[in-house]
Amino acid sequence: MFKDVFALTLVSSFRFFGLFVALPAIGLYTDAFGTSAFLAGIAAGGYAITQIIFQTPFGIWSDTYDKKRVIALGLVIFILGSLVCAFSNDIIMLIIGRFLQGAGAIGGVISAQIADLVREEDRSKAMAMMGAGIFVSFILAMILGPLIAGNIGLQAIFLLTALLNTLALILLLVRVPPTPKITYTYNNTDFMNILKNPNLQVLNLSALLQKFLMIFTFVIVGMALRESFDITESSLWEIYAPGAILGLLVLAPASILAQKKGYFKQVLLTGIVAFILSYACIAYASAVGSLWLFVLGIMIFFVGFSIHEPIMQTLASRYPKAHQKGSALGFFTTLGFVGSALGALCSGMLYESLSLANLSINVVVVCVLWAIVMMIWLHNPNNEKNLYLPIDSYTQVRLENLNNVEGVIEWYINTTQGVVIIKYDDRIINQEAILARLDTPRTNPLQEQ
Repeated sequence: MFKDVFALTLVSSFRFFGLFVALPAIGLYTDAFGTSAFLAGIAAGGYAITQIIFQTPFGIWSDTYDKKRVIALGLVIFILGSLVCAFSNDIIMLIIGRFLQGAGAIGGVISAQIADLVREEDRSKAMAMMGAGIFVSFILAMILGPLIAGNIGLQAIFLLTALLNTLALILLLVRVPPTPKITYTYNNTDFMNILKNPNLQVLNLSALLQKFLMIFTFVIVGMALRESFDITESSLWEIYAPGAILGLLVLAPASILAQKKGYFKQVLLTGIVAFILSYACIAYASAVGSLWLFVLGIMIFFVGFSIHEPIMQTLASRYPKAHQKGSALGFFTTLGFVGSALGALCSGMLYESLSLANLSINVVVVCVLWAIVMMIWLHNPNNEKNLYLPIDSYTQVRLENLNNVEGVIEWYINTTQGVVIIKYDDRIINQEAILARLDTPRTNPLQEQ
């Protein structure tokens, strides 16, 4: 499991690094191309627009086609976009290249591929690994982007991006196994089932708000540190690096509490509480001019973000039916990029129109409302269990007897791994009752978690 997930984590991390690394160098676009701040902003954040457009279609496509090939196509598109950016002579060509980068919208497909390769009992660890990779890639991009662009040039950023994602493509083709062949119990692929699922609705809202806060926070923190505390961009790594380390330290405990103890909902709420405390510190620090309290707020934000990243990915892969994971994760990732785009759009505008203290208080209010929505509508999936049977221990007729059994959530056949997976709610039905319905000898099960 580890080597497959690690390879996909590197693929995901290289891709996200390429998307993020151009963001902090936005001020250099105006000088390099003699253009307006508006067009420079589109060049920096344009990838989010095509991510929003193509993320869900890529996800839906991956549910009916080999996910590994879909990921490979997305990487090829991303590499071509990076090369267009690297050899751009004007801002319009750079914008086209950034749009092309975003069109390779495979973030949700990578998550779905991991979900297919890893048993649900190990999925939190797998998603935590990928979340940590995304987290580290974002921090490195924020630190290295201005350094590379300022000392070597913008072209170097995009050539590095093309190189890293070429390595990611090779890694995908050589180290990642093919997508498992899965036969589902039904053919209902109605996308409205995903949109109507209340658990996914809460998670989709959470993806939007979390990614909004990610971009929003880094923009206003950078401006506030420069204007209020006279800290330059070249010194930001001294704050971001310890924050990133602190965030990584809480990843494993958060994942253990969620997966081993079943505290998914509680862990997510803890992350929101961290966001509330973070912005409360920032609000008070900006009012009294306290640098140490402001930095403390940043550190707490890193903790909240790192708690959320792997858990949200895990839950987004658990709530949809097996045959709709690509679609659900594609839509989930789409809303994350909507949040990123809104965060980039709103941060500068709100920072200029409101005081930092008032702005931070408004963020606290939004986070409190977010926590209330999660407490009321999000169902904790700690009662959902999986029963694994050898593929040769069943007949199609017997398995179809489970279709209308109360407590059986779904069953499907993983031909590649040679197992039948039956997901059920152990508050309603147990293993013995399922096996009795199947009329299968009890010595046949491989594992029941």
